[in-house]
Amino acid sequence: MSKEQIQNGNSKKQLNEFWHAIESAKVISKLEVDREHGLSAAEVENRIKSYGKNELQEAPPTSMWIRIYEQFANFLVILLLVAAVISAVLGDWVEAAAIMTIVLLNAALGVVQESRAEEALAALKKMASPDANVLRDGHRQAIPAREVVPGDIVFLEAGNYVPADVRLLETVNLRIEEAALTGESVAVTKNAQLELEEDAALGDRKTMAYTGTVVSYGRGVGLVTNTGMSTEIGQIATMLQAVEEGDTPLQKRLDSFGRTLGWISLVISGLIFVQGTFSGTPALDMFIIAVSLAIAAVPEGLPAVVTITLALGMQEMIARNALVRKLSSVETLGSATIICSDKTGTLTQNEMTVTNIAVDGEFLDITGTGYGLEGEFLYDGAVVDLAEDYPGIRTALWIGALNNDAILETDYDENGKKTVRMVGDPTEGALLVAAAKGGALPAPLSQAYPRIEEIPFDSERKRMVTVHAINQPEAEDVSPFLDQKQQAWYVVAQKGAPDVVLERCTHYQSRDDVAVPLNKEQRSRILAANDRMTSQALRVLGVAYRVVKDLEYYQNGDLSAEIEEELIFVGLLGMIDPARPEVLPALQIAREAGIRTAMITGDYPNTAKAIAQEIGLLQTGHLVITGKELDELSDEELKEVVKNTDVFARVSPEHKVRIVDAFRSNNEVVAMTGDGVNDAPSIKKADIGIAMGITGTDVAKETADMVLTDDNYASIVSAVEQGRVIYSNIRKFVYFLLSCNIAEIATIFLATMLGWKSPLSAIQLLWLNLITDGAPALALGLEKGDPDLMEQPPRDPEEPILNRFMLTGISIQTVAITAVTLGAYWIGLTYYPEMATTMAFVTLSFSELLRAFTARSERVPILKIGIFKNKVMNWAILSSLVLLLAVVYLPFLQVIFDTAPLGWTQWEIILPLLLGPSIAAELTKVIVRKRKRD
Repeated sequence: MSKEQIQNGNSKKQLNEFWHAIESAKVISKLEVDREHGLSAAEVENRIKSYGKNELQEAPPTSMWIRIYEQFANFLVILLLVAAVISAVLGDWVEAAAIMTIVLLNAALGVVQESRAEEALAALKKMASPDANVLRDGHRQAIPAREVVPGDIVFLEAGNYVPADVRLLETVNLRIEEAALTGESVAVTKNAQLELEEDAALGDRKTMAYTGTVVSYGRGVGLVTNTGMSTEIGQIATMLQAVEEGDTPLQKRLDSFGRTLGWISLVISGLIFVQGTFSGTPALDMFIIAVSLAIAAVPEGLPAVVTITLALGMQEMIARNALVRKLSSVETLGSATIICSDKTGTLTQNEMTVTNIAVDGEFLDITGTGYGLEGEFLYDGAVVDLAEDYPGIRTALWIGALNNDAILETDYDENGKKTVRMVGDPTEGALLVAAAKGGALPAPLSQAYPRIEEIPFDSERKRMVTVHAINQPEAEDVSPFLDQKQQAWYVVAQKGAPDVVLERCTHYQSRDDVAVPLNKEQRSRILAANDRMTSQALRVLGVAYRVVKDLEYYQNGDLSAEIEEELIFVGLLGMIDPARPEVLPALQIAREAGIRTAMITGDYPNTAKAIAQEIGLLQTGHLVITGKELDELSDEELKEVVKNTDVFARVSPEHKVRIVDAFRSNNEVVAMTGDGVNDAPSIKKADIGIAMGITGTDVAKETADMVLTDDNYASIVSAVEQGRVIYSNIRKFVYFLLSCNIAEIATIFLATMLGWKSPLSAIQLLWLNLITDGAPALALGLEKGDPDLMEQPPRDPEEPILNRFMLTGISIQTVAITAVTLGAYWIGLTYYPEMATTMAFVTLSFSELLRAFTARSERVPILKIGIFKNKVMNWAILSSLVLLLAVVYLPFLQVIFDTAPLGWTQWEIILPLLLGPSIAAELTKVIVRKRKRD
């Protein structure tokens, strides 16, 4: 594919400029975008029409003709078609036409099932695509990456995938991993201000960011220049066709079993053909019967039904706020024995509000909730003036607002009421709101102290540093940092974990805003204040600063570590993140289902313990341990400790990996949540990796097996339940199909061995296969689950789907169905010879269809789950019964299917018989439940 053809993959050819060598201002002009407000909704719509979606061209889907061909490219089907042709040549046009019609109907059913499976998987893939943060209509918003258009202003942060080719406008310590594009193993440092030559190599274009690469550090703002097939990665798209997801382990096992069953049925069919021929049945008739039996015996619709059930079940999970990215994960979900959950946003609401602030031993309460800017500062219940009484408190608020990447956007609702929308991290949003309540609005503060450098927060450092220039004289009006005699150049602001921040401080700020040397006693007092706040379930951050005249840099352009030394500790800000009300019942459901829950958080042990006790996660006698304590344990010791530890506090990403390993070494099936780039190893290590859909980075989401769209623990439990439902439903229709198909083999085989004429004709076998392998089997895949499903222990992941219980059940059903069918046939041969085949056909068909009702649960009686509660099943059985009765009572079909109209006398014989297999199934359930109770 030529470069020009690739670029024309989108609706309109996109500009092919040397974007990396053009000044950012000119790029903005060429792409006709407002730097402050971004594109308007109308302009976005026009550009989507012009340039198309931001998607790479994939391999075209399998065509309908190929699907049809694949239905006939089967050895057994080909044999049957040959037999039909021979029948036609010998003059039996009716049978030949009937066989061809049923084969075509079977093929149509297969095509429909496969198409539905592919459509369901395509819908899931579309939902799983990453998001992009863009500026549109003056607001920062998250949109699916496929909706990005040239001219969009995008925000890039650590953990994000770059959604399109981007000309960088701003960069702050921005490093991007470009191995996927250039093969460069080391992250590339980007600089929006560099001047580059037009012929700069792709790996040297440091003013650009490219589709599919990953931001590993820092942040940036860029302008989308090219999308879809016009991107750099789009130009090699022919080598990057989407890789189809392979079959799941369950699908592979079932496919293998189906092949085995196919060979067994071929051998038995061969024996039946030989025996039947020697018994006097015409060879062609016997050949057609043998081939038809082999086709009917093999559940060829099973793979499609499994895929449809998995895909539809996954769509049901999406309705429950859990997006499963891999089909195989559905199988694992039902086996989960422990959920390792983060605290913030998962067990709690992630709606932070700063409620307490402590400076120099003084504690103030802050009123107000959420992101509303109304609130007051109270000391012992009385309102105070920060500027006059507590200037040190004011300084703490200012630092929290400067060292901050969140944005507060004000707007007005339809009633004209002012509203505030927070964009960014909820913790940082809470700090901005608290500062605004204290009189520091973000915009004037940023103008007075413009940010010029930063060291972003990460989970290992547990702190963030920003450096701000001081604009004189504006800074004098809002400066809590300087006395007027000091000629300062920069303010260094730091926030983070209180103990980490405190370690870098040599002074502390008094309530009167004076820096005082920090001694051992003061350090102890600050840590005690932190303990007091965390014991109240508050999340606490420490803030500090220093004033410097010059900035020192390393040779690679990074700030010197000395910038974080000799800081002045200002205070502690405590914010509440209340527990989610739905977590408590969800934890109880998980516990009843045999699933433990462990909290793994970077927060302090006091805060973590308080929340764990509030929601009932911390069990009596179980431990709370910290990352520091974990470091002192060997792997063998940790393996024992995790058995009775419910809360892991102050842990790092490396600790998470060790915790997962320890649980797995105890044969636990682990579900692990995470949101950051550094969480990816533990997410990948777990049996089920779970990423946060709201706060999670793209790297975490791409690594995970499942993404929570609401970041809620209750959604994990709900997904586990749905995973159990899906697996249970797959077992149900496998149980149903195999018990019916093996019974059909046994019926023909035994009749032949007894020297009887075949109780079923070839067309009857094919018709039976059509009406039982289709709608009823699929209806079983849509069951809602047994009422006590979440009261059962987790399934052993090593347990085969065809376990001893199912094999016993299949054996019982095979015996029951074979017995009643041969019984009806023998009665027919003895008393109603002309109706014997019809009696056997109707008994076998009806007993299998009624068996579908009892197959709705492996353990629970049909009367308890409700006979007619599955409406899809009701319609499936009703339609199958209509088709069955049609071939018995419609004269023109009687000729084709070799049936005779049954009278009431025959029905009196058949009715008790066809109920036999269902009664046997229900008695099996009773015996199984009784044994479990005993």
